[in-house]
Amino acid sequence: MAAQALALLREVSRLEAPLEELRALQSLLQSVPLSELREQAAELRLGPLFSLLNENHREQTTLCVSILERLLQALEPVHVARNLRVDLQRGLTHPNDSVKILTLSQVGRIVENSDAVTEILNNAELLKQIVYCIGGENLSVAKTAIKSLSRISLTQAGLEALFESNLLDDLKSVMKTNDVVRYRVYELIVEISSVSPESLNYCTTSGLVTQLLRELTGEDVLVRATCIEMVTSLAYTHHGRQYLAQEGVIDQISNIIVGADADPFSSFYLPGFVKFFGNLAIMDSPQQICERYPIFVEKVFEMTESQDPTMIGIAVDTIGILGSNVEGKQVLQKTGTRFERLLMRIGYQAKNASTELKIRCLDALSSLFYLLPEQQTDDLLRMTESWFSSLSRDPLELFRGISNQPFPELHCAALKVFTAIANQPWAQKLMFNSPGFVEYVMDRSVEHDKASKDAKYELVKALANSKTIAEIFGNPNYLRLRTYLSEGPYYVKPISTTAVEGAE
Repeated sequence: MAAQALALLREVSRLEAPLEELRALQSLLQSVPLSELREQAAELRLGPLFSLLNENHREQTTLCVSILERLLQALEPVHVARNLRVDLQRGLTHPNDSVKILTLSQVGRIVENSDAVTEILNNAELLKQIVYCIGGENLSVAKTAIKSLSRISLTQAGLEALFESNLLDDLKSVMKTNDVVRYRVYELIVEISSVSPESLNYCTTSGLVTQLLRELTGEDVLVRATCIEMVTSLAYTHHGRQYLAQEGVIDQISNIIVGADADPFSSFYLPGFVKFFGNLAIMDSPQQICERYPIFVEKVFEMTESQDPTMIGIAVDTIGILGSNVEGKQVLQKTGTRFERLLMRIGYQAKNASTELKIRCLDALSSLFYLLPEQQTDDLLRMTESWFSSLSRDPLELFRGISNQPFPELHCAALKVFTAIANQPWAQKLMFNSPGFVEYVMDRSVEHDKASKDAKYELVKALANSKTIAEIFGNPNYLRLRTYLSEGPYYVKPISTTAVEGAE
């Protein structure tokens, strides 16, 4: 079959308008195994197909792209880089985006291959065209170009090619296209900076990181909102956080939050700035960050009282992030009755807000309440029990009510809260003493979709694996939990049928 495809390919190269042959070749290639094509790789002559891309014929271009996608997979990346470099360069400047995406997908294969990537690094014109693809209108083309350049920069030679040649001027030139393209270049720079301190050094020397930070702390509120997302990505790395601290950026962000009350447009950037500190706290030390930047905690508490669901959502997410480790929980506990009132508001939102905000509240609560068995000191158990009782008059019933609503996402989020507290003795006692709760846990008929069955199974597993469950739930219930666990999440009880004489 591969031989037949090769014959058709040769036929295509001899004809001027080979539409019929291209259709036949596309159809045939769908049934030729890739292994067979690889065996015939030495015979593949793709030049004529690339030439046909240069003609302004839409169907012909579509067919050629489809055929080339298949045939190029049979060729080693080194072969593509060495023998098709001119075709790749032309592909990147082709007016049809599907041709650019095809070409960039091959560039992606080449940069992933340590032997082939040097071929690209030695091809200044090809690198330049990849950079200019960032400035195109098509987002897929731009994203693929960013990914390739990011991969190239993982090596010392790649960093030098990008930052110590005319390519840096090309990058700065592309940035001038418009705001959207400028942010794409920033996205690339942050990706590269995040790899290592050395990569960050190349990016800062280029002046592009400084430019990004200048825009972050500038006067344009919409620009601030976009830039903070990228700076947050940089802060995910230790060397990135160190750099931001040394440059005084974290202090500047804190000062902007302090002045936000006097800015009528602060709602545009405040969520991103608060999120930044939430991530910073959990990656470093919640206590240190909250003590050094008290405005952060203050603003989070303030935002939970907002009438704006966006602000409430960000505040709730941040509380969930902050309370995801013991140190963060203790920081929140130190705020005393203020945090208890905040929990009451989250409980209210979990019951009354939009579905999306309800789920965010439930996710945050799961994060707040969860304690590993080795973290369950008397003090921390008293704290989570006290927090739970602050949510509403009957929190267990509140979450059962939410879990009974006909939305799988809500059902799963409520089950996650139960799972978070399931290994804590005070919660087990609450569950055991709540009428019908044990039956609710054992009842498989409540869950109808895979996600819900999985969520219920996680709850059963958390209960069954707890050291205190047999004593609190009693042995018969403990054995039922173990049976549920061994049967798995998707077990269906067989329905016994009785044969009736004479029945058809």
